[in-house]
Amino acid sequence: MRLAIAAVVFEVILGAGAFGGGLALMLGPHGEILPLPTSLLKGSPFDSYFEPGLILFTVLGIGPLTVATLAWRRQRWAPLLTLGVGVALLIWMAVEIAIIGYANNPPLQPIYIGLGVAIGLVGIAWLRQTGLPFRGHPTEAAGRR
Repeated sequence: MRLAIAAVVFEVILGAGAFGGGLALMLGPHGEILPLPTSLLKGSPFDSYFEPGLILFTVLGIGPLTVATLAWRRQRWAPLLTLGVGVALLIWMAVEIAIIGYANNPPLQPIYIGLGVAIGLVGIAWLRQTGLPFRGHPTEAAGRR
């Protein structure tokens, strides 16, 4: 129960932030809303922030909010999907740092890396507690603790 609640809280925090950030990037793709120079995108496949904003909005915004709903309902696949959200966030952060570099002022990158690790660890712990979804029903796995 605690792991499901932790997953919901972390995924809602991530989803809300990515939803808002992605929307701001799509509505101001040349730094009109978020003060990001497009020169940071040099060497990336993007000319503006619209496409990264769309990815952020959908994959790390809508995705975690959907998984949070599944976690709240204690759906069978929620632990595995929670782990997937953590891994997706860490991949996003690694690609972001590779393209635009590391910045800790404001400390958004370290915070989101920490959040990705936390979500991933919650997913792993929850999977260990309930068992993998394709190994039988979660209540059966939970009974073997």
